[in-house]
Amino acid sequence: MKTLSAIASLGAIALTLSTVVQADVVRVGFASEPYPPFATLQSDGSVTGWEVDIANAVCAAAELECEIVTSSWDGLIPALTTRKIDAIAASLSITEQRRKVIDFSDKYYQTSAAVMGAKGDEIAPTPEGLAGKTLGVQSASIHQTYAKRHFPDTRVREYQTQDEANQDLFAGRIDATLADILVLDDYLASDDGELCCDMKGNVVHDESILGSGVGFGVRKGDNELLERLNAGIAEIRASGRYDEISNQYFDFDIYGD
Repeated sequence: MKTLSAIASLGAIALTLSTVVQADVVRVGFASEPYPPFATLQSDGSVTGWEVDIANAVCAAAELECEIVTSSWDGLIPALTTRKIDAIAASLSITEQRRKVIDFSDKYYQTSAAVMGAKGDEIAPTPEGLAGKTLGVQSASIHQTYAKRHFPDTRVREYQTQDEANQDLFAGRIDATLADILVLDDYLASDDGELCCDMKGNVVHDESILGSGVGFGVRKGDNELLERLNAGIAEIRASGRYDEISNQYFDFDIYGD
């Protein structure tokens, strides 16, 4: 009887420990589409980039284990709300529209939206400057929403990935593209980007669309995870780990104001 009781007790302890370990694993969603230098899915299934390194650092500081999960960009929020993942770390801007569906952590970076066009083309990042032009944007993105609202006289062409928009700009099939300035900078540093294109400038910031920075997306009401992620962000900012990672990718403060 004592043996059976001991076995039962050990089983209960093991079940408890298993539950604790499982609770500490956080499935963090990244887009499967390439978005350098933030995150790029490699041929071996791994995801690399600044945002992956930051997410892992935040998880470590919060005593969580990040399990990286990939999904199409437009499938990330549905994956979160249906509990296929626990958080999103995919350059998801904190906007009021998205706050209606999910909650956000504190921001972990903030950059501008900009327009890139062909070298020699006189294009201004304004409604007048883009009137009659064809502008490429990534579908289901804040840049798509911004372009449709602010550039009424511009032909907006949607792409599954920013890479595809860049390729069409290089080939002359579109006149310009609107995206995060760091993503465009990364392309301009490539051989194709250096050959074809240059930056035309930042668009006027519209916080209602472009948001107030980028944070982790979590399910509504998942307050414990939200608090731990916020604590992790604060910890890597205070310890210098954030700057240590960022300095490997950027020569400026990506955190923003």
